Amino acid sequence: MLKTPVRIFLCAVFCLVLLVWGVGVPHVRSVETPSAIEPFLMAGKFADGEAAMLARLKEKPEDDQARFSLGVTQLVSGVERLTQPLYRYGLRHNSLTSILPFLRLPIPENPNPQVIRYDDTRQILQTFLDDLATVRTTLAPIKDARVKLPLRLGLIRLDLNGNGKIEPTESLWRIFAAINRLPITEQQAKSFTIAFDAADAIWLQGYTNLLGAIGEFALAHDGQEFFNALAHVVFTKPETPYKFLVDGRPEPSQFSFGGIDFVDIVTFVHLLRFPIAEPQRMARALQHLQTTTSLSRQSWKLIAAETDNDREWLPSPKQTGVLPGVRVTQAMIDGWLAFLDEADGLLSGKTLLPFWRSREVRGVNLRKAFLEPRTTDVVLWLQGTAAAPYLEVGKLTNQQVWAQLDRVFRGQFFGFAAWFN
Repeated sequence: MLKTPVRIFLCAVFCLVLLVWGVGVPHVRSVETPSAIEPFLMAGKFADGEAAMLARLKEKPEDDQARFSLGVTQLVSGVERLTQPLYRYGLRHNSLTSILPFLRLPIPENPNPQVIRYDDTRQILQTFLDDLATVRTTLAPIKDARVKLPLRLGLIRLDLNGNGKIEPTESLWRIFAAINRLPITEQQAKSFTIAFDAADAIWLQGYTNLLGAIGEFALAHDGQEFFNALAHVVFTKPETPYKFLVDGRPEPSQFSFGGIDFVDIVTFVHLLRFPIAEPQRMARALQHLQTTTSLSRQSWKLIAAETDNDREWLPSPKQTGVLPGVRVTQAMIDGWLAFLDEADGLLSGKTLLPFWRSREVRGVNLRKAFLEPRTTDVVLWLQGTAAAPYLEVGKLTNQQVWAQLDRVFRGQFFGFAAWFN
C-alpha cells in the first residue's frame, strides 16, 4: 500500500532520478541486455553518456531511444548539479531539511563549507531550471510510439559531494534506502528494472514543466528577508546581517524542535510573505502548469493504447506496474482526466475557485493571480484578504468532481496526483 501523500510526493519528485517506491521490492526478473546508456549512468559518467548519445543522434537523428537516453542522462546530471552545492555550502540536517525534497538527501557534513549568499540560492535554482529546459528540448522530438528504455534506476550513481569520486553510498538505491529507512539489498536493486516507454517520455516532459512552474514561482518572489532571518537553519555559513544567528548556541535550547529553535519556527511562519521581484516569471509558471496538464492527457492516451505489459511505470488497468501493492483502476484514470479538465478551467480563468470565507458568492480567478501578481502572503491568503483583488462573479469549478476524486483515490488523491502528473 502507498503510505502518506507527503511520502508519495517526495517519491514522485525524487523519482526523476530514483523512480523507485514501495514497502517492498519487486521480484527478480530475467536478465536482459542493458541499454547503451546504463553503463554511463552506473559509473556516474554523465558527460561521457551525453557525448555518446549525441554522437549516436548525429549519425541517426531518428533514434528515439538514444534521444530518450540523452534526456534521462541530462536530467540526472542536472539533479547532481543541484545537490552538489548543498554539500559545498554546508547543508544542515534537521527537522526542516529532513522533510523537503532534495534537502533530505544523505549528504555528508562538510567540514569546511563555503559562505552562501542569497544570490547563490537563486543561481542554484536557476541552473536547475535551465537543466530542466534542456531535458524538455531533448525529449520533445520523440515520436516513436514503440520506443522503450529499460533501466535499473537504483544502480545510477551520483557524486553528491562534488569530490570527483563516486562513493559506495552514492548509488541511488542506497540513497533511497537511507532516506526511507528501507531494508533494500544490492541484489534487489540490481533486479529492479523499469521499462520506460513513449508515454513515460511525455510524462517526464510534463514533470519537468511541473518542477519548472514551482521554480519560476519561487524566483518570481523576493526572499531576501526570509533568507536573512532563517538561512542559518538550512546552511552552515550563510552571509546575513545577523551574525549572531549564524554563530548560534553550542547546544539546542530547551525550546527547540528537531534541532530548530522554537523562535525560528515562529519566524518561519511570520515571514511567509514574499514581495514580487520578477512578475514575468509568474506568467511562465502559469504556462508551465498548462503545458503539464496537456502533456498528462497525451501520456494517458498513449497508456490506454498500449498492448504490452512490461515493467510499467504508469500502468493502465490492464497492465501490472512496478510499484508494489498499487493498482491503477479505470475509475482513477477517469477521475484524473476530469481533474485535468477542472484544472484547465481554473488556469485559463474560465472557472473560478470557490472562496473559502463567509458566504461570498464570488470566486477566485487563479489566472489573474498569476498574470497580475502581488505580494504573496501565505497567512493573508489563508485568512482571505490577499485573495480579495482576484474575486469576481463567474462559473465556479465543479465541486462534485473534487468530491469524487476523494472517493476514487480513497483519500490519497494528492499523493497519486504527484505520481500521475
